[in-house]
Amino acid sequence: MKRVVYAKRGGLEAIEIIEEESPEPEKGEVLVEVHRAGINFADLMMRQGLYGAAPDFPFTPGYEVSGIVLKVGKNVEGCQVGDRVVALTGFGGYAQQVVVSEQRVWKIPDNVSFDMAAAMPVTYLTAHHMLVHLGNFRKGDSVLVHHAAGGVGTATAQLVKALGGGVIYGTSSASKSKFVEQQGMIHIPRGEDFVKRIKDEIGGVHHALDPVGGKHVMQSYKALRNGGRLYVFGASSAVKGPRRSLLTAIRMWKSTPKFDPIRMMNSNKSVYGVHMGRWEDQEVAKEQMIALAKMLEAGLINPVIDSVYRFEDVAEAQKHIHNRGNRGKVLLDFSPQ
Repeated sequence: MKRVVYAKRGGLEAIEIIEEESPEPEKGEVLVEVHRAGINFADLMMRQGLYGAAPDFPFTPGYEVSGIVLKVGKNVEGCQVGDRVVALTGFGGYAQQVVVSEQRVWKIPDNVSFDMAAAMPVTYLTAHHMLVHLGNFRKGDSVLVHHAAGGVGTATAQLVKALGGGVIYGTSSASKSKFVEQQGMIHIPRGEDFVKRIKDEIGGVHHALDPVGGKHVMQSYKALRNGGRLYVFGASSAVKGPRRSLLTAIRMWKSTPKFDPIRMMNSNKSVYGVHMGRWEDQEVAKEQMIALAKMLEAGLINPVIDSVYRFEDVAEAQKHIHNRGNRGKVLLDFSPQ
């Protein structure tokens, strides 16, 4: 089998494809033949050595896959050979085959494509975890989401609508305004003072989702109303392009705000750091995945797929995301040919 490897820290040239023997599932594990693997911005940061949760080089990235069960280990009861599944891999998903704990594998119905299944775990689970599990989302709640045209942005828009939410503000480049508005969001072009706009129009949002990091985090905090919640789940401002820029990363880290608990108390605002790759309570994740699966079957959510690249073209796929060209989720195709 073949898998993608980050051989070293660096640009797109650091990506290699190697061939090796198929892995074997151990007790409580499942071997999945991967058909689709999702790409997330965190994967790009890992390649540049800017993601603290990444393994040591060399390693294979990839948080999420969909495919078919090839083998099961001892004591596996929830899966059998031939099942169509989606899985949270943590790492290692950029491969033709991957071994995953049974606890992180879920069956998918026949009417759900591998594309749709692979587009869900990270983006929808992240948005659901922030808004529902942490945020106690209520009908009519307002939301601000940055990088609104991306995977989490489009997932957020659909979830807010499905949950009976109110107004959704989405920031992105001006070229994506029509797409963002088609997703049911009020578009705010990058560079516009979104804090002033939101304060003037509705006085502040109930929830703000920030994957940008740095000084941008404080602006998102200021856009909250009394009692609002801010979720920080990324640091895209640390990445300037395909090549690593240490200066850009340092500027981001130095500009990251430090919050005063007393001021937060007086305004009843909350700040959450969210990293689903490091979330340890699997029962909570399982409950959320089941809830999302029901919403998908009911047609309440429908993952937006930007593009699907063959895994041999993984560098081009990541370059597309670096260039902020994607509208929705970008996937890798590992299916047998």
